[in-house]
Amino acid sequence: MSFSTSTFYLLCLAWVWALMGCQPGAVPSEAGKKPNVLFILTDDQGWGDLSLNGNTNLQTPHIDRLAAEGVVFDHFYVSPVCSPTRAEFLTGRYHPRTGVSSTSAGGERLDLDETTIAEVFQRAGYATAAYGKWHNGMQYPYHPNGRGFEDYYGFCSGHWGNYFSPVLEHNGRLVKGNGFIIDDLTEHAMSFMEQHQEDPFFLYLPFNTPHSPMQVPDRWWKKFEGKTLNMHHREPEKEDSLHLRAALALCENIDWNVGRLMARLEELGLAENTIVVYLSDNGPNGWRWNGGMKGRKGATDEGGVRSPTMIRWKGQIPAGQHLPHIAAAIDFLPTLSDLAGIPCQTQKPLDGISLKPLLLGQAAQWPERFIYNHWRGRTSVRSQQYRLDHENQLFDMQADPGQRTNVAAQLPEVAARLIAAKEKWVATVVAELPQADRRPFILGHPDAVYTQMPARDGIAHGHIQRSNRYPNCSFFTNWTSLQDSITWEAEVPASGNFEVVLYYTCKPEDVGARFELRFGTQSLQGRISQAHDPPLTGMEHDRAPRTESYVKDFKALELGSMQLEKGRGQLVLKALEIPGEEVMDFRLLMFKRL
Repeated sequence: MSFSTSTFYLLCLAWVWALMGCQPGAVPSEAGKKPNVLFILTDDQGWGDLSLNGNTNLQTPHIDRLAAEGVVFDHFYVSPVCSPTRAEFLTGRYHPRTGVSSTSAGGERLDLDETTIAEVFQRAGYATAAYGKWHNGMQYPYHPNGRGFEDYYGFCSGHWGNYFSPVLEHNGRLVKGNGFIIDDLTEHAMSFMEQHQEDPFFLYLPFNTPHSPMQVPDRWWKKFEGKTLNMHHREPEKEDSLHLRAALALCENIDWNVGRLMARLEELGLAENTIVVYLSDNGPNGWRWNGGMKGRKGATDEGGVRSPTMIRWKGQIPAGQHLPHIAAAIDFLPTLSDLAGIPCQTQKPLDGISLKPLLLGQAAQWPERFIYNHWRGRTSVRSQQYRLDHENQLFDMQADPGQRTNVAAQLPEVAARLIAAKEKWVATVVAELPQADRRPFILGHPDAVYTQMPARDGIAHGHIQRSNRYPNCSFFTNWTSLQDSITWEAEVPASGNFEVVLYYTCKPEDVGARFELRFGTQSLQGRISQAHDPPLTGMEHDRAPRTESYVKDFKALELGSMQLEKGRGQLVLKALEIPGEEVMDFRLLMFKRL
């Protein structure tokens, strides 16, 4: 028996795909157009926050229709919090493998040797874009533009302090948003689809709601402000009425925007050739109705990791299906590349598998699998029937979906099997996560024009305090001494000259402070010559009290140019003269490569 060179190559390629957890799929013909992908990810929306899952407190007709026209996964799992889920979707690998250890101050960064789904689609000729909350690294090449997304608009932090025409970024450059942020992100998405209606595109739309702060336009809030709610959490005494109502209002706003997106796909004639995915990144961010499940955001129990998930591809994926099989965010990279018929070539082996046979009704049998959920030392394991929690309690999820009765003693063999699987997973996968994140912040990568060095990534010394214990959208204040300083562990990958802009506020009586910015032997001095003392804002838009920092309108101060030499060291911001009581409130340094 003999093989041609091309046949041998295809067999080898199929073998490589199989090792990586990918399947080659039915590659479209040269004349055929590859399918587009629209991937919508919401933030802190629970499984129960949709009317299609039985919640009568709200109506989500557009998402319900999306589900009816596609496939719904009844048991789909993500991570307990934001950045780990994003890492798993982007890479097809469990987040401890990817370097993601926290949700702020650099621990949310995706290791640079990971291959992202955007890079896979970009190599296949797709136009790529991401609009919304990134949360997997700010400084290039951790930035979306360095991970396969040609166009990016949104914010890279874990949360944002203002949802109404906020300061955002467009490919690294600071810009001002236009109106309510979810509506604005949707406008950018629709514009991108229109611009690329003749080309295959991969569009990632990570909405940042219903994550707090609980800000929502009047149009949505008024419906829920005084509404009688009939569906409640299984422990209703834990509910926060204002937070709950704002979350429901935000979910209806999301639904309205999903409707706009689906309508635009129809108008552009793209609905038949666009794979639409919808899911949330973790369980609900508050105590509200969630199907009686145990746990919420942050928990590795069912309620913290079960996501409302649906996939629609008109004319290709049979409509109206509810799939009972367990699946997870790690499955998207192999699944979507398989559906699109493009090579799924990654540097590292995947943990996820292609769900294409399930979606197309081609899976006569489906192999047993375990899905693992991990966060802050807690690991749980989900099989098709059981969940073993982080305390090794065993629950029969078919008979007891609320995890109320531990059956480990009655089913010792099942418990032992899942415990052994969990211990092996922790010893192999979780062990890949370093005990401490020692990666420096990249400053001035040669392939990027702009680099942000925000307060969120800095370390305060002396009297300086962070405006809030959650770093993501915070600033530094109480800078009162010459011994105080702010530092960043930084690495300059290539020498260059940079224009530096500092964003600050300063009371009139404190004008005149002098300061120095230093990296290695190079330094740059500046002086606060103009007062800028705006009030804290955010509370005027909040529908419920927030836990995050309030925000300010920070003023840009051009410091001039600074030569940075290649190497690793500390970037230090330190006062030289303090004529008043304080130096400034500090928000951000922006470096522009000249």
